[in-house]
Amino acid sequence: MVCIVDYGLGNLGSINNMLNYAEIPCVISSEKSVIQEATHLILPGVGSFDTGIKNIDSRFLREILNYEVLVKRKPVLGLCLGAQLMLESSDEGQLHGLGWIKGTCVKFKISEKIKIPHMGWNTVNTSGEYKLFKNMPFYPPRFYFVHSYHFSLADTQIIIGKTSYGEEFPSAFKAANIFGVQFHPEKSHKFGIQLFKNFYSIL
Repeated sequence: MVCIVDYGLGNLGSINNMLNYAEIPCVISSEKSVIQEATHLILPGVGSFDTGIKNIDSRFLREILNYEVLVKRKPVLGLCLGAQLMLESSDEGQLHGLGWIKGTCVKFKISEKIKIPHMGWNTVNTSGEYKLFKNMPFYPPRFYFVHSYHFSLADTQIIIGKTSYGEEFPSAFKAANIFGVQFHPEKSHKFGIQLFKNFYSIL
């Protein structure tokens, strides 16, 4: 069972609906017991970095998430802001992130050629044979983005997807059991369905 972690931000209903469509058992919860019982975790997110961290801490989720992810090494997938919160910090805020991944989030460089936020469909150029992107309808796969900040990772070896928007930026990463994507699979139709299926197959 997948637990969609409810910390007060994110398209919880949309994610739940997409997982149901993909016939993946799931539940939306912030309860410690439910998070413990789940085989996989999804950390959603829409909003600002500091608000996300404040919500996680105010609901006393940091400790249980750290244990399930770092000690039990349960597969976890961060979506957009949810993935950014896995990093150490963000230029968008002042608070410390979860710190599971070394790096920060930086804002797109201001340019007359692009509009911020980066919003709409874009391709993800995958590197290597990574399970998260297997059996896509076609390559490079396309996903739906809405964001003004993107990952800047200390270890470039964990990057499994890149996207171009004014500049090339990491749009997906994998470090052991920790997966993060800058896009919204729950808004990405057949590509998102396949990605969720792929994630659920990872043990």
